[in-house]
Amino acid sequence: MTEDPEHIWSAVEDELRQTVPADIYDIWLAPLRAVAIEGDVLVVEAPHEVRAWVAERFARVLQVGAAAVLGPEVTVDVRGAATPGRARGHKADRAGAGDLPDDGLNPKFTFEQFVMGDANRFAHAAALTVAELPGQAYNPLFIYGPPGVGKTHLLHSIGNYVLAYGGGLSVRYTTVETFTNEFLAALHRNDMHRFKGRYRHADVLLIDDVQFLASKAKTEEEFFHTFNTLHDTGSQLVLTSDRLPGDLGALEDRLRERFEAGLVTAIAPPDLPTRLAVLRKRAQHDGVELADDGVLDLLAERAPHNVRALEGALIRVVAFASLTSRPITTALAGEVLRDLYPASASRATERLTVEQIQDITAEAFGLTRGDLLSHNRAARFAWPRQLAMYLAREHTAETLPAIGRSFGGRNHTTVLHACRRTAARLAEDPDALEVVRGLTERLTASGSLRHD
Repeated sequence: MTEDPEHIWSAVEDELRQTVPADIYDIWLAPLRAVAIEGDVLVVEAPHEVRAWVAERFARVLQVGAAAVLGPEVTVDVRGAATPGRARGHKADRAGAGDLPDDGLNPKFTFEQFVMGDANRFAHAAALTVAELPGQAYNPLFIYGPPGVGKTHLLHSIGNYVLAYGGGLSVRYTTVETFTNEFLAALHRNDMHRFKGRYRHADVLLIDDVQFLASKAKTEEEFFHTFNTLHDTGSQLVLTSDRLPGDLGALEDRLRERFEAGLVTAIAPPDLPTRLAVLRKRAQHDGVELADDGVLDLLAERAPHNVRALEGALIRVVAFASLTSRPITTALAGEVLRDLYPASASRATERLTVEQIQDITAEAFGLTRGDLLSHNRAARFAWPRQLAMYLAREHTAETLPAIGRSFGGRNHTTVLHACRRTAARLAEDPDALEVVRGLTERLTASGSLRHD
């Protein structure tokens, strides 16, 4: 099977992002790309102006990232790009003399490549409506959900659709981190006029990860004025976050209110059928040759409820098969995933229900399921109820609204609040942490029994 450096590099990039700060990654590592695999050497290409620096300062980081994907025997060789010049992803240059890409979009992320399921159907419909009628339907559109569920894919899909069918409308995609870095660079160069023109003249502005505006007072002020300028002129704004606008407590009220003024929609982790559909589409698109049909079923069952990690698991399996010259079988996939995603825990998670979690939690605290579903706010009921919501969020694929409905018709903000309160308590209360460990063991055993 042909080794695909691009796909392997995608998995290595996931490892690098977990190792270095986001701003460091964007400046020095984002411009890199894998161009070949020569034996046990992963050949990585870097822009000429940064090659020596990257090779010297990030050699160990690159080696660890590559080893996590391809195994400890692999080494990384950083070479200069074939043609000297600025790299599109190099933020130090992008903040410079106007060589920023026109839109920042990834052409691979389209509506056609987005896999729909129950967890993202409404968000997909809202995004498509905005792409078809920018500035006229939902403005702003605010999409929230955990990392890796497709928020960024929808942003790029909107932008690519508008570029293709929008009759010449201009589009700009950016992250809050990039917006912040370019804003600070413009202040340093005393070049705010160009910066404002770059963002305030877009017909469609797509902003990723707005939660990172928190605690950045100057950037938040500039973003507020950019938002107002675009909204007042009828330009479309689409924003993503890992939480609801109301839960972005560190932001000013005036900005949160603007986020909530349009349509707020959620994307939840994909359920098992959606995960399987994602894998089938990726395998078909990449021309992955499977020796048996059980490979994708195993990946869908074992990998986390996260599209990014799901695709990363497939890439790891393909890379391992390539390097060992073995066919992609269910046995090989199980071998690759054994340490990453143990089978017993994933089966239990897939089979557990909210009702089962409620019963086990209630029994542990000497309560009934009715006590957990009641609206009694006494401490002896409130803590077990919050803990059960937290466990339901951690150990099932149910969305926040679905969990809320299972707890006496509560809304998703109540569930989110319960999860945050529980997480905070677990961080500082060893006794509470021990209770959760005991409950988790019982839930895992119960889920395994149900599966068997």
